[in-house]
Amino acid sequence: MKKEVGMDDELRPEYDLSQLLEGGVRGKYADRYREGTNLVLLAPDVAEVFPDEEAVNEALRLVAQLAKIPSLTFATADPT
Repeated sequence: MKKEVGMDDELRPEYDLSQLLEGGVRGKYADRYREGTNLVLLAPDVAEVFPDEEAVNEALRLVAQLAKIPSLTFATADPT
């Protein structure tokens, strides 16, 4: 099938764009999408330490496990 000269629109003639956009709501599913997505931007110096996302996840899992240990205390700068 030969393409018409000067035709910029690839939408088929049987589709009426005004009807397709009539009931559309911008961002209708944005909240639902955000619930399943948790992206965090790492600082450049932190990102250099981790080769990939699995390394970041492994380190965070370790930190989470350490936080659950009740007898684990961290030394402070002022030992009083």
